[in-house]
Amino acid sequence: MKPVTINTLLKHKQNQEKFSVVAAYDASFAKAIEQAGVEAILIGDSLGMVLQGHDSTIPVSIDDMAYHTACVKRGTRRSLLIADMPFGTYTNSQQALDNAAYLMQSGAHMVKMEGGQWLLESIEALTERSIPVCAHLGLTPQSVNVLGGYKVQGRDEQAAKQLLEDAKAVEAAGASLLVLECIPSALAASISQSLAIPVIGIGAGPDTDAQVLVLHDLLGLGDKLPSFVHNFLADTNSIQTALSAYNEAVKSGKFPTDKHCFD
Repeated sequence: MKPVTINTLLKHKQNQEKFSVVAAYDASFAKAIEQAGVEAILIGDSLGMVLQGHDSTIPVSIDDMAYHTACVKRGTRRSLLIADMPFGTYTNSQQALDNAAYLMQSGAHMVKMEGGQWLLESIEALTERSIPVCAHLGLTPQSVNVLGGYKVQGRDEQAAKQLLEDAKAVEAAGASLLVLECIPSALAASISQSLAIPVIGIGAGPDTDAQVLVLHDLLGLGDKLPSFVHNFLADTNSIQTALSAYNEAVKSGKFPTDKHCFD
């Protein structure tokens, strides 16, 4: 099968065909995810919590991200690989360029950055220099201390308007993908319809162009799963079957259901 590219995902959106994404961190699971038919793998800074045991993503370093990106790369042949830029590694355009280049050289096909208007200059700088960008809006975990915890974003009219404006702005600056995390379903649907680029949701309802979940969450690992997560391993006794079930559920529109969404 041909490698998945940004153009592949864009065609999925244009054809109204959903695609799936999983956040993972090593070669063995990356291979299993790819075999399940998942189009893209996010090497997420969520590794700080699920692998390193921290209570947030903030302690994750650029070296951590480069190491796990290289691990995932060695386990895949066709998946699009998106690597998170960790906290404090893209405070200005030059820093963003240096660190993004490091992740690309480690095996990423694009990088992901959290933030809206303040990121526009860096998004433009990276895309001008052949580094594709996935933007991330809504609940941005690196901003947890500013947000006052892991809370649904965009519920009031002004916040919803700002998110839509930010989404249009990052697209105009050159972002090729957008992740929306923990926002009301209706707002996510409106943003997805307003953009030409594919929109990936997590806790953002059923009407985005794709869904992403952390590997450990969709396998039911951890003391308390977020409300937007379904434990796909609970429906089977095989990790590979669970990954395939997630992929199928996303593409068929069976996941997420109303209980996984926010109003």
